[in-house]
Amino acid sequence: MNTPRPSSASVRVAIWTAAVCLVLAGCSGGGTGDGEDTDAAGGPSGPRIALITHGGEGDAFWDLVRKGAEAAAAKDGVALTYASDADPAGQAALMRDVVRQRVDGIAVTLAKPGAMARAVAEARAAGIPVVGLNSGIDEWRSAGLLGFFGQDESVAGRAVGDRLDGLGARHALCVVHERGNVSLEARCAGVKKAFGGESENLYVDGTDLDAVTTAVAARLGQDPTIDEVVANGAQFALAAVRSVRDAGSRAQVATFDLSKDLVPAVQSGDVRFAVDQQPYLQGYLAVDALWLYRTNGNTLGGGEKPVLTGPAFVTRKNVAAVARFAGAGTR
Repeated sequence: MNTPRPSSASVRVAIWTAAVCLVLAGCSGGGTGDGEDTDAAGGPSGPRIALITHGGEGDAFWDLVRKGAEAAAAKDGVALTYASDADPAGQAALMRDVVRQRVDGIAVTLAKPGAMARAVAEARAAGIPVVGLNSGIDEWRSAGLLGFFGQDESVAGRAVGDRLDGLGARHALCVVHERGNVSLEARCAGVKKAFGGESENLYVDGTDLDAVTTAVAARLGQDPTIDEVVANGAQFALAAVRSVRDAGSRAQVATFDLSKDLVPAVQSGDVRFAVDQQPYLQGYLAVDALWLYRTNGNTLGGGEKPVLTGPAFVTRKNVAAVARFAGAGTR
């Protein structure tokens, strides 16, 4: 009889489970909070914190989130473990693994809150403090999280809509690279609400940049009245720049999120502006907040208000101020 092959998600979960067991076995259960003590193996002896995101593998945005988290962990003497799975079932499984390992705190993204609800509830039932970051600003309080660190995507979307009006745009194409992601949907809805012109969504497969380029070019070719493409990530904005050229369109490109690869495009004017939600800061604050809660009982925002990290507009006029930080891989 043939043995069924495990899915890629289950393999990732199995590898993660083994890895986290090794990490947690080598760390002490408590900490002094001074960030300097180490265990016998030379690792941090402070709180054990897990960061569980929905980020795709190799996505530069999530590299920034992770770098921020690692910087806070190094400062605080935290034993940090990081895992991600773009599949919501896989992300929930990763969270359940660290709950079973009895970590001291969890930072989690809620891009698809319904899929994560039971895993979050299990963490709370186990007495593990949980904070949210990046995605789920409308759900973190109802889920019982201690705090949230990120951008209000509806506010950011409306700010983009207002800016497009000021730039004289008339027809915007908002490109959604992950269907059902509450943050992306909120952004485009915000654009539509505030923008005085016409706004439509285009759903694409964000795992295939060539397909994204082709789909956006095709839509631009179908409707020459589209004069603005709004992307939802730096790499998708760069793909949209190629789409505009391929289609022979006069559309301009703007985007949510920033990266070091996007900076030259903003400097040249190929991308009119980027909305920076500061992912490095999101990772940093999430880990630091859990450390503060474990060591001093602090809650940022008092458990009532999110801590906003954006939106901040990066344009040709001010991009030089963040270019060196982007080049260093922290913006």
